[in-house]
Amino acid sequence: MHDDLIRLTATEAVARLQRGEVSPLELVEAAAARIAAVEPAVNALPTLCLDRARDHARRLMAGEGRERQGTAGWLAGLPVSIKDLTDVAGVRTTYGSPIFRDHVPATSHPVVQRIEAQGGIVIGKSNTPEFGAGGSTFNEVFGRTRNPWNTSLTCGGSTGGGAVSVATGEAWLAQGTDHGGSLRRPGTYCGVVGLRPSPGRVTRGTPNNLFSPLSVQGPMARNVPDLALFLDALAGWCPLDPLTYDAPSRSYAAAVAAAGAEKPKRIAFTTDFNGQLPVDRETQALTRAAMRHFEDMGCIVEEFAPDLEELGEAFLILRSQSFVVDREAQLATHRDQIKPDIIWNTERGLAATPSQLAWADRQRAAFYRRMAAMFGRYDVFVTPGAATPAFDVMLRNPETIAGVKLENYMAGSMINAAITLAGCPAVAVPCGFDQYGRPVGLQVVAPPRRDEIALQAAALFEQASGLSLKVPLDPRPGVVPPAEAAA
Repeated sequence: MHDDLIRLTATEAVARLQRGEVSPLELVEAAAARIAAVEPAVNALPTLCLDRARDHARRLMAGEGRERQGTAGWLAGLPVSIKDLTDVAGVRTTYGSPIFRDHVPATSHPVVQRIEAQGGIVIGKSNTPEFGAGGSTFNEVFGRTRNPWNTSLTCGGSTGGGAVSVATGEAWLAQGTDHGGSLRRPGTYCGVVGLRPSPGRVTRGTPNNLFSPLSVQGPMARNVPDLALFLDALAGWCPLDPLTYDAPSRSYAAAVAAAGAEKPKRIAFTTDFNGQLPVDRETQALTRAAMRHFEDMGCIVEEFAPDLEELGEAFLILRSQSFVVDREAQLATHRDQIKPDIIWNTERGLAATPSQLAWADRQRAAFYRRMAAMFGRYDVFVTPGAATPAFDVMLRNPETIAGVKLENYMAGSMINAAITLAGCPAVAVPCGFDQYGRPVGLQVVAPPRRDEIALQAAALFEQASGLSLKVPLDPRPGVVPPAEAAA
């Protein structure tokens, strides 16, 4: 029975919970059995809170905590995973840092409070790079998280543990964060879906960077309808986050259900922003071929991308400033316990001049205007979900992409980071596999605050491809493809 339950989609599981055909406690036990079976191979959920989850399930079964029952995004007792950057009351939360190795918060993050009020049950904390900085999920506290399609490969970062937890069936949904692709790249590498919502769509609640739109909270799932369900649970105004706004009058789940009648008319597509970014050649070929699904629906697909100009440097300047806000004090007191990438990013920010900061903001504004002009002609913008398929789990980042040597750990992330700077919502959705069986995906982008458009287009593609039916999967051992495979 446990195996049958973990193979339900989140939408199916919630429907059964609402009809009383399965109980929250049964789903918690099914998740616990699945975690025990697959966790040794992947290390996705290093911290579990199953007794806490069982207590929550029993309260829901007794009729407690159901004030939001019947509202959009009601989860009815569905187990979910929470990224280890996000506080859960009474549960060890390390942020992937040895500085906080034994940290146990007394209060849950506002997004966790919202999830639990919506009937979501937290079963464990998903692994993350230290402070969420990195495109591969590893840290000195819990070690490395492995890709279930090939456990010799990375799952991506920084919501790597969350992506693996839904890909393997340990959880039905996963909460995560995204700054430069941290929901989209792990989704792409692990063959699941991840949404970077518009800034303000989901509360961030507690960070010192409350007025920056760069980092957001968001959902991961096995398919787009499940992703929309979880976004409905997460969305809405929060008094602790000044960028948040009210949930839409039509739920995201309803918008996805209506996708067939509201498909995009014109789609802009690029593999590499007109040659401005290095992207693996096979990834380019696979994503270009995948666009035929949209053409078969009657959508007009044209190759177009706005110019990036010097956006890569602008992103590093602006990202580094967020590290100054977050890490300057820790750098002064715990430098020996912080990994080199974070030190580099923070010191880069400390060295930036006012003129450099002003230049970066001008670059971002100019790029946004070019994106807005594009959306005046096209309904949706589509790119590869990542510049390269999953790489060796022992590396922090690929050494090269398409023959181009990467200068720093973020250098391969601009295909995602450009969308971050534009403030646009973006869905990572699987589109196929390369010659070595590594998942490849699309990044489906919509105008700011039009998250439903990105979800609808991704849902239509997913229905046509049928790839969501390949998860959950049992972890598979494998070998690292030769380095030239990413050339």
